[in-house]
Amino acid sequence: MDTNKDKSLKEAKPTREEQKKQEDEEVKEAIEEEAEEERVEEEAEEETQEVEEATEEAEEKTPEEVAPEEVEEEEKLEEQKPEEIPEEEIVEERTYTIPLGKSWISPRKKRAPSAVRIVRSFVQKHMKIETKAKTEEEEEETGKLVISEEVNRKLWSRGIEKPPRNIRVRAVKDKEGTVTLYLAEGD
Repeated sequence: MDTNKDKSLKEAKPTREEQKKQEDEEVKEAIEEEAEEERVEEEAEEETQEVEEATEEAEEKTPEEVAPEEVEEEEKLEEQKPEEIPEEEIVEERTYTIPLGKSWISPRKKRAPSAVRIVRSFVQKHMKIETKAKTEEEEEETGKLVISEEVNRKLWSRGIEKPPRNIRVRAVKDKEGTVTLYLAEGD
């Protein structure tokens, strides 16, 4: 009878090998998804280049050479062309090394979120971001902090239990008071 109970327990719990296989499959799927995203981005870039080349060719022609059909095509291409985001004017740019050792005091499963909070509070203090409570009359925020994906990936790179001991970031403040964090050069 004991052997039957042991068999049922073995069947219920996946073995470490099965868990590793599942993790490997998940990693492969994630890599495939990233490759697909990169491919889509490259295709979008190629399309924008084609559109730019077509508009340059159309601009080179004189009005006599341009047929009415080509004018319509140009207008369609211009409509399809994604709106370009103008460069934000940088008011202030600083590089910081943020110590994250205090996040290691927290319980294991709360270390990376703690590190993110430490980064946020550090940048708010040093870049002087005003945090005011919103009222019904004031709808716009005075200052906003945006952590870029690369900084977030760096903080979470070794998982939730082992965030880095410190991180170098580049903080950029624009005219509107929005502060964006990027990884510092070389990191």
